[in-house]
Amino acid sequence: MSLVHGMRACGLAVLLGVLGGCASAPVSVPAMSGDAARPAQASGWIRSELYFAVGNEDGSDRIDEARWREFLDHEVTQRFPDGLTVIDGYGQWRFREEGRLVRQRCKILVVLHEDRAQHRADIEAIRQAWKQATGHESVLWSRQPVEVSF
Repeated sequence: MSLVHGMRACGLAVLLGVLGGCASAPVSVPAMSGDAARPAQASGWIRSELYFAVGNEDGSDRIDEARWREFLDHEVTQRFPDGLTVIDGYGQWRFREEGRLVRQRCKILVVLHEDRAQHRADIEAIRQAWKQATGHESVLWSRQPVEVSF
């Protein structure tokens, strides 16, 4: 199984699951106070999602929780110390040529950050570090503009 396809499977399945629950009416968010480091409301921010394969098709772990936590502490938290979210995910992908369905567990890292070159470089460094540490071929990076309020 190609890990590229596995990451696509995980990312696509989780994305579809998240989007399926997003058909609600807009919610009004009251204005809140902030500080210079964390403004009450800000535009020019990005929501970056990274999808890391951690499990085999048979449900066994390729990357155990201790190894994931070590990676998170050493590669991610140093670059984004102000906060992040990790979601356990599961995805699947069908190889078109073979018709074979691949299923895989994953970790989804969500980071909200200002849209700056340094943050984009940090995200890319995290992706490269994971590929080097695990031998995986791919880490899916999905990003979209967001407005944030703290």
